[in-house]
Amino acid sequence: MANRVVISGLNTSTLPKLKNDEVLSLLKQVRQGDDFARDKFVVANLRLVLSVVQRFSSQPDKADDIFQVGCVGLLKAIDNFDETLNVKFSTYAVPMIIGEIRRFLRDNNSVRVSRSVRDIAYKAMKAKEEFTRANNAEPSVEQIANMIELPTSEVIFALDAISDAVSLSEPVYNDGNETVRVMDQISDEKNCDEQIMEKLSLSDAIKNLDDKEKEILLMRYYVGKTQMEVSQEVGISQAQVSRLEKNALKSIKTFLE
Repeated sequence: MANRVVISGLNTSTLPKLKNDEVLSLLKQVRQGDDFARDKFVVANLRLVLSVVQRFSSQPDKADDIFQVGCVGLLKAIDNFDETLNVKFSTYAVPMIIGEIRRFLRDNNSVRVSRSVRDIAYKAMKAKEEFTRANNAEPSVEQIANMIELPTSEVIFALDAISDAVSLSEPVYNDGNETVRVMDQISDEKNCDEQIMEKLSLSDAIKNLDDKEKEILLMRYYVGKTQMEVSQEVGISQAQVSRLEKNALKSIKTFLE
């Protein structure tokens, strides 16, 4: 979506750019009920909507819908913006647009979330928007939890539950030759290359043991039996079990070295 020129039938390369004094002038006309000024102001800020839409590039199939919902957020921002605040309109509008898009994505999420969890998430998002408007900064999760009088853990759970799922195949970087995907950045400490090679080497080392040594190692280290229990089962003395076990471990160590 970052390179799209036409979205929802609109050629974004033709959109005008306004200076800050022009923004304030148009807003005054909008407040006076000038519909032409309102339309002009909306069109001039569609670039702002597009910049927000690009943050949701993981939903390329919903690009047009997200853009239109973002425009709804823009209209709400225009209606609620207070010119007496010492902030730019764009600073005020972006959280409004993001909030509107996130609500749309939550309501159209394919993953079913319980009503109670969804309600907590809605309260948290609303509190976040109110805090952002009042303080010109985003609140921490702890601050949100305090505002809606709920434990931080419940707020985190609710917000995570409504967040968009990310495909492991989603690209995160492309240098023109090779694409790096999410799965390429996820480590697996249980199955790293080094451990896989160690397992393969160990398997080869065990294959070199005789049947009796393999049987003893199996019962000792996989089944978890004591040397006495192994001796009773295979019909040899504990001393013999101990000797065969030591010889087997020594052979494996030598093979691996």
